[in-house]
Amino acid sequence: MLAAVAALGTVLWQLFVAFGRANLFGFGGGPSVIPLIQQEVVDNYHWLSTEEYTDALAMGNALPGPIATKMAAYVGYKIAGYWGALSALLGTVMPTAVAMVALAGLYFKYKDAPQIQGMLRGVRPVVVVLLVQVAWEMGVKSFPVPSTWIIALVALVAVFALKVHPLALILASMTYGFFFLSGRAG
Repeated sequence: MLAAVAALGTVLWQLFVAFGRANLFGFGGGPSVIPLIQQEVVDNYHWLSTEEYTDALAMGNALPGPIATKMAAYVGYKIAGYWGALSALLGTVMPTAVAMVALAGLYFKYKDAPQIQGMLRGVRPVVVVLLVQVAWEMGVKSFPVPSTWIIALVALVAVFALKVHPLALILASMTYGFFFLSGRAG
């Protein structure tokens, strides 16, 4: 019994640390934290495969709210039930909230300093590269049949040229997949 409690405590701590670390370094908000969560969840702890992570991310993006909290709740629940979800959520929110309050004071005092502006300009390209990395890794597994490439092309045009809301695309693609990609070759 004591060993089971200790093991659960270890897993809860790992969830807290993994999501705390990912969110502390996720400069730029939700999209920038996606590759960092993937690094922790898929590469470091092996809680999910790349395919499972992609599916969780797709489900999370179909719901309203910040992606980091949805991913924390999903992974935490999968790994350790409700306590795991709570631990991962606390890891997501607490460290960044404390850091944000501390940094806000410094930022408001020094925001116009050239060094601060330079730091911000320097980190933005890295955030974009991290997003491209995640998109590439997810894309490799997300296009198993020709029709998935067509879905991606339609989504690309719909988002950039037609300004279709992402939720409409998610719902339409899920509906299409339900009817036409369920167990078929595409």
